[in-house]
Amino acid sequence: MPTVSSIYKAILALFFIPFTAQAASVCQEYSARIPGLTAAECDAASWRDMHAKTVLGRTIFGVDVPVEKPDLHVLVIGGIHGDEMTSGGLVHEWLSMARTPLAGTPLRIYWRFIPVVNPDGLFAKPPRRTNARGVDLNRNFPTLNWARDSKIHWEQRTRKDPRRWPGPTSASEPETRFVLSQMASFKPNLIVSVHAPYAVVDFDGNSSPPVRLGRLFLDQIGVFPGSLGNYGGMQRHIPVVTVELASATRLPHPGEVREMWGDLLHWVNDKLAK
Repeated sequence: MPTVSSIYKAILALFFIPFTAQAASVCQEYSARIPGLTAAECDAASWRDMHAKTVLGRTIFGVDVPVEKPDLHVLVIGGIHGDEMTSGGLVHEWLSMARTPLAGTPLRIYWRFIPVVNPDGLFAKPPRRTNARGVDLNRNFPTLNWARDSKIHWEQRTRKDPRRWPGPTSASEPETRFVLSQMASFKPNLIVSVHAPYAVVDFDGNSSPPVRLGRLFLDQIGVFPGSLGNYGGMQRHIPVVTVELASATRLPHPGEVREMWGDLLHWVNDKLAK
């Protein structure tokens, strides 16, 4: 007759071994595309299913670094554009740093990291900016007058560049709606969105912007219809820091990554304290 122990082991084998194998497969796929990320580091991050799917049915993953009685909620996202592969790498590096609080930063911050919002774009061959329906997710957020302004901007300013198509309607894409749902449920006091390859820091919001993050200096490059910065920073009054790395394929040196993280934390503590 089977013992309680043997039954328990059988249940573990049934449920947890397939999950472990699935997680290992996911990390192998992501580490093959994201610069600076190994499968072992990905596995150690313990990404979780955020209960959201892309156009092609891929899972969007994320990780929380919670604290009790937080002063701030900060949402850090990468990979809105699938061909900006280093953005996911930087988000992953910062996740590791968030788990070891930096001295001299007294605010209690609850972090949420979403390394890749657009995995369909990341895993396209070759990786592409848009999602699987050809929509630029960073032009798909429901900004004011989106229907008029996004069409004019796409047709006249980008000359109908297919890489910057804003979509048929605002928030038409599941990936866009996922970010909107995170804003509604997580209620971030700050959003940090990582991109590449313009080598600047951009900012949308009412507070004083960060002057620099590591070797990246502030250069507010404009407000675009349907962008996350426009929607979050200007319309919803949630400050949005946009980090534009210098390369889409080569992650900054580890020392620079740490310096950027330290600059971000010090700015948050200086400018966003309640």
